[in-house]
Amino acid sequence: MKKLPEINCDLGEGIPNEKELFPLIDTASIACGGHFGDENTISESIALALEYEKKIGAHPSYPDQKNFGRKTMKISDKDLQKSILIQLLKFDQLAEKAGLPMDHIKFHGALYNDASANPELADRLTDFIANHFHNTPLFTSPHSQLEKYAMQKGLRNRTEVFGDRRYLDNYQLLPRSVFGSHMITEAEISPQLKTLLGRGYVLSDLGKKLKLKPDTICFHGDNPGISDFLPIIREKFWT
Repeated sequence: MKKLPEINCDLGEGIPNEKELFPLIDTASIACGGHFGDENTISESIALALEYEKKIGAHPSYPDQKNFGRKTMKISDKDLQKSILIQLLKFDQLAEKAGLPMDHIKFHGALYNDASANPELADRLTDFIANHFHNTPLFTSPHSQLEKYAMQKGLRNRTEVFGDRRYLDNYQLLPRSVFGSHMITEAEISPQLKTLLGRGYVLSDLGKKLKLKPDTICFHGDNPGISDFLPIIREKFWT
């Protein structure tokens, strides 16, 4: 039987329905203070993962809670790496205290997108991961600069596709500012999942077939429709 990608969800971001999402996912990427959160919110999400026997990963970001980490930030490499290290060490400490390993690292928002498109940033961030967390898998976008440098440096790379987002012809995400870039209903999401899981591709916004082989598929915890669509697609495609 064909092995299906895991379902991951970005959590620990203050959403009220987090508890009901955990049974429906395989792993959670938990905000660790950059774009949202503190020791209390991290611990609360880890406790839910422990309760439902789910894996957890760290979700570091630009240190920008004002903009939820969704805007490119002017910051020196030194300060950025210092912030990411603080976020990851705090998460790792709390996960270890709970008896759970850090399953993966996934950059958040603008940092994820910037590292996917910018080779210099991707090079520096993968050096950082190689130096500090070499054995921890890194979630990367397909055909991205981050994926390229992670593979070159022998990092444990996991290819991630977004189940609730649309793609451009170059495999980058259609910007959130574009109408329809963010899917919020099962009726929108299921056709893309059907071709992805059944035929190994998604259609770009212009109709190009993008061949993809994800290890993990992400649905955003703050998606306003997630409580409605996730139970349906979990049963429809993963059971």
